[in-house]
Amino acid sequence: MSSGAAFHLPPAFPERAAWGTADKLRAWQQEALDRYLAAGPRDFLAVATPGAGKTTYALRVATELLTAGVVGRITVVAPTEHLKTQWADAAARVGISLDPRFSNSVGRHSDDYHGVAVTYAQVASRPALHRELTTSRPTLVILDEVHHGGDAKSWGDGIREAFEPATRRLSLTGTPFRSDTSSIPFVTYELDDEGALVSSSDYTYGYAEALRDGVVRPVLFMAYGGSMRWRTKAGDELEARLGEPLTKDMVAHAWRTALDPKGEWVPAVLAAADRRLTEVRRHVEDAGGLVIASNQTQARAYASLLAGLTGEKPTVVLSDDAGASQRIETFAAGRDRWMVAVRMVSEGVDVPRLAVGVYATSTSTPLFFAQAVGRFVRARRRGETASVFLPSVPVVLDHAARLEEQRDHVLDRRPAGEGDGIGELWAQEQSLLDEANRAEKASGALDEGRFEALESDAHFDHVLFDKQQWGLHAQVGSDDEQEYLGLPGLLEPDQVSALLGERQKAQRRRSPATSGTAAAATGPTPVAAHRALAAQRKELNQLVAAFARQKGYPHANVHLDLRRACGGPDLAAASSEQVTERIATVRRWLVGRR
Repeated sequence: MSSGAAFHLPPAFPERAAWGTADKLRAWQQEALDRYLAAGPRDFLAVATPGAGKTTYALRVATELLTAGVVGRITVVAPTEHLKTQWADAAARVGISLDPRFSNSVGRHSDDYHGVAVTYAQVASRPALHRELTTSRPTLVILDEVHHGGDAKSWGDGIREAFEPATRRLSLTGTPFRSDTSSIPFVTYELDDEGALVSSSDYTYGYAEALRDGVVRPVLFMAYGGSMRWRTKAGDELEARLGEPLTKDMVAHAWRTALDPKGEWVPAVLAAADRRLTEVRRHVEDAGGLVIASNQTQARAYASLLAGLTGEKPTVVLSDDAGASQRIETFAAGRDRWMVAVRMVSEGVDVPRLAVGVYATSTSTPLFFAQAVGRFVRARRRGETASVFLPSVPVVLDHAARLEEQRDHVLDRRPAGEGDGIGELWAQEQSLLDEANRAEKASGALDEGRFEALESDAHFDHVLFDKQQWGLHAQVGSDDEQEYLGLPGLLEPDQVSALLGERQKAQRRRSPATSGTAAAATGPTPVAAHRALAAQRKELNQLVAAFARQKGYPHANVHLDLRRACGGPDLAAASSEQVTERIATVRRWLVGRR
C-alpha cells in the first residue's frame, strides 16, 4: 500500500459514556480488566473457557485504551470469515466501528471505521500490508483464538511480521493447548519442572470456575457404543464392539463404521439426540441442535436422515459455501431444530440457543473437541443444560472427562543433560518423528478408499458428567436410555449430579445382578459387573485374534465358528456364561483339540 492510501480515524470518537456494555462486566471480566490496566503490558494472554465472554472483555480493553489515547486504531484477527462479521457486530454495540470486509487487494478502508476485522489467512497472504497499517497509527491488535497462529508456518510468520510493531497485543483463547509443537506467536513459554516449554497466560478463567459462577451450562455427555462390522483393504471382514477394549486400528475402523450414515448407529443416535432436544424444548422453547460431521458428504447424508426423522429440513453449513455465514446467522436468530456442519461451527461461532450436540466426526484432537463442545456451553439463563452425544471411543471419552481441566500448550521436552537449551538432539529426534508421521498419514490416505463399512448398531452406554459416569449398558430405546433423555432442560449443576445419582441407585435396585442378595447395598455395583463382562470380551477377542493369526482366518469367521460350536447370540449380546464357554472353546482350539 502506498503512503497515499493511509486512512484516518473518524473525527468524533465516542466518549466512555457511549459504550453500550461499559458497566456490565462479569466478575471475571472485571478482574481481568483490572489486571490488564494495572500492568499496562504490550502483550497479554487471556484464557477463558468457550462461552465465558472473551469478546466482551476484549472490547472493553479496547474502549479503555482508545479513550485514554494509548491507541488510535483496532485490528481484530479471527480464524474464519464468519467470525470477522461477528466481531464487527459486537464492536458496533459498544461504539467501535470495524470493517469486516476489508480487502487486501484494495489495501484501505473507509474513514468511517476505527479499524478492521481480518482472518489469520488474510494477514499471512500480505503481512507487509498489515504491518504498514499497524504502523500508520498506534494500534491494538486483538488476536482471537490465538492458537491458530501456529496452524501453519506461514500464518505464524505472517502475524509476527504484521504485528511485531503494534503498540498493544491482546491474545485470546479458550484452548491455549495445541496438539502439535508449533509455537504460538506473542505467547510466552516458560520451562516447567520437567523441562518442558509451557504456555504462560496472564489471566485464566476455566470451565470449572465458569460452571460454578453460572456463566456456562453443565454438559452431559451421552456415550453410545454398538457392534460394528467392516471389510478391510485385504478383503477380510472384521467385527468389534465400539466401547470395549480394542487395538488402536480396531478402534479407528469401528469408529469409522459407526459414523457411516448407511449403518444403524448414526440414525439411532440422531433419533436419541432429537428426543433429547424435544425434552429440552419443553423448558427452553427455542433450543437448537448441532451435528458436527467429518466431511461434506457425511454432513449432507446426516441432514437427509434428520429431515426424514423430524419432517423439517435442517440447516447445512459447509465451509466452502459462500452463503454459509448467512445461514449460521439465520439459524442463530430463528427457532429451527437442527444444523449440520463440518468444521465451520466448531469454534468461536456464537449460537447461544444450541443445547444438544452430536459429535459425529472422527477428529480426535483435544483442541478440536474442546472448541466443538464450547458451542453448547454458553448460558443465557441459569439452569440451562447441554447434552452432547458421543461415540464410545476412548480418546473422545477422555476428552469429555477432562473438560474441566486447565491445560496449557506444551512445546517440547528437554533431553536429559541438555542444560537450559532445547537441544539439537531433541530437534533431530522430533524431525524424524514428524517425517514418520507424514509417511503414516500418506499411507493412510492411500488406503482410505479400500475400507468398507458393512453394518453397525447402537447401544446406549452411559452418561458422563463432572468426570463421573452414570448408567448401564442398554439397548437404544430402553427404559435406561429414556430416563436419561427425559432429564429436564433446566437444572443447576448440583441438581444434575444429584438426579443422575438417584437414577443410578434406582437402576441398581432394578438390576438382577444385585437383587436378592444381602450384599446388594454394599457389594459390587452393576457398573462393576459390566466392566467384568467387558474384561471377558476383551480376553475372548485376544484369543480369537491369536487363533486367527495361527490359522490365517479372518476374526469374524472365528467368531462365527464359536457361535456355531457354543450357540447363543453375537458377542455384543452374549452373557457372561456364554462368553466363558467361548473362551474355553477357543483355548482348546489353540492347543489343537478342536
